[in-house]
Amino acid sequence: MKKLTVLLFSALLLLAGCSGGQESAENGKDKQTESKNEKVTVVLDWTPNTNHTGLYVAEEKGYFKEEGLDVEIILPGEAGAEQLVASGKADFGVSHQETVTEARVQGLPVVSIAAIIQHNTSGFASPVEKNIKSPKDFVGKTYGGWGGPAEKPVISTLMNAEKTNVDDVSFVNMGETDFFTAVKRDIDFAWIFYAWTGIEAELRGEKLNMIYLTDYSKNLDYYTPILVANEGKIKDNADQVKKFMNAVSKGYNFAIENPAEAADILIKENPDLDAELVKKSQEWLSPRYKDDASRWGEQKQEVWENYTKWMFENKVLEKELDAKSAFTNEFLPK
Repeated sequence: MKKLTVLLFSALLLLAGCSGGQESAENGKDKQTESKNEKVTVVLDWTPNTNHTGLYVAEEKGYFKEEGLDVEIILPGEAGAEQLVASGKADFGVSHQETVTEARVQGLPVVSIAAIIQHNTSGFASPVEKNIKSPKDFVGKTYGGWGGPAEKPVISTLMNAEKTNVDDVSFVNMGETDFFTAVKRDIDFAWIFYAWTGIEAELRGEKLNMIYLTDYSKNLDYYTPILVANEGKIKDNADQVKKFMNAVSKGYNFAIENPAEAADILIKENPDLDAELVKKSQEWLSPRYKDDASRWGEQKQEVWENYTKWMFENKVLEKELDAKSAFTNEFLPK
């Protein structure tokens, strides 16, 4: 009886092996292909949002695999994207021109390899009932920020354009308080990206006055956000950087041409996001990825020089920086 049981069990294993053999072989082939792909990590600057859509599109559409890359998108921890990329703990990262400029002055070997959005879409937002329509209206008001070194100089630049003084503004640290709570309780205005917080205000039916930085100073039309890589990787593994940028460029160009489908991909990969917000934000942001540039990701030396000079003159930087060393267009598809 024991011998019969063993024989029956062996037969069942054999049948299972025959019926699933082809499928197992195919799965094995897929795993083998994946194992041959280069493992790559890209760290975000914040929680997933429409600034990052092109990365998720490149993953979902298989653009990374087409380039022989196995890409993992990770969230930042206590260390920012710049530190992780500079230390080699991440291959690529999402950052901002102001942060990279500061990092390079401090000796971190990070380089911008693409502008995710062509022009600065950030500005100072306030509920319409606060009656803040231009920088001169900041006088006597309370600004809610996060204690960044550029905040006061930026506000000062805008106010100087209207012959008013930043010392007439009260500054408080918002901490983790969200914009909508803060403007009802503690502050009059704050610095936001319209593509996310501004669109959220629209959906909430809360009307805002927006004062965009670019309306008052061309020096403040810097690249935010950007993609960054380590100087060492650019030098020693340029082929990987090129492959990564080929795929990412496809991802953002797809999002430019197909905002609705791109939004669905971002939602699918991040189901905790507000779907309505993502879709409206993507609709607003997609045409601004490339805007008036000849191709997605293009960076101009003038933009880097203007903002670097502004940062130094306003004592945001300890020393001047050679702006040409901070960015490259070398890896963008022609």
